[in-house]
Amino acid sequence: MTDLQTPNPPLQKQSRKEQILQTLASMLEAMPGGRITTAQLAKSVGVSEAALYRHFPSKAKMFEALIEFIEETIFTRISLITQEHNEATKQIELILSMIVTFCDRNPGICRIMTGDAIVGEQERLQKRVEQLYERIETQIKQIFRKSEAAQLSFTIISTTDSAALLTSFLEGKIFQFVRSRFKKSPLIGWDEQITFLLSTLIATPQENRQPPLNYT
Repeated sequence: MTDLQTPNPPLQKQSRKEQILQTLASMLEAMPGGRITTAQLAKSVGVSEAALYRHFPSKAKMFEALIEFIEETIFTRISLITQEHNEATKQIELILSMIVTFCDRNPGICRIMTGDAIVGEQERLQKRVEQLYERIETQIKQIFRKSEAAQLSFTIISTTDSAALLTSFLEGKIFQFVRSRFKKSPLIGWDEQITFLLSTLIATPQENRQPPLNYT
């Protein structure tokens, strides 16, 4: 069941726009690997194609709205995590765990996050997805650098490489989920894997491990 919800959804009747997006996300989940037409979507929503276009001028705009939902959900929660927790390892663990949990609850959305659902659509959609991961990677790198500046912890390899490795790991879990047609949850083995990665990458000044010569 697709969970298209913001952290604190208002108690109000679902609008037609929201219904269209909810249905599109559900169809992406129900038809893994399949291409969805506006005719199919209109039939599932229970309206005409003309009615769809009154709310969204194109299918690309529907996908764009779902990408905006992904961005808002993820980065709103990232902001809350960084406000509520100070320690770098905990922040990054919670951020990455939040994202994979979001993906596990929203399988159809994952097809957008891997680019699978928007193949053949407008190039700007693919660019938005690329920018999503770039923003996540930048956020992780900033957390590393802030902690290092305060001499609380350091990364065993450069902050740039550490952030890139963790982002690649996250992307890989999402791609695996989509490739398995949502049979292999990204949460399988997650706790052990992320704990191992973070304990390998991050050290404190009290540990007998050496930081890289140059932080980049």
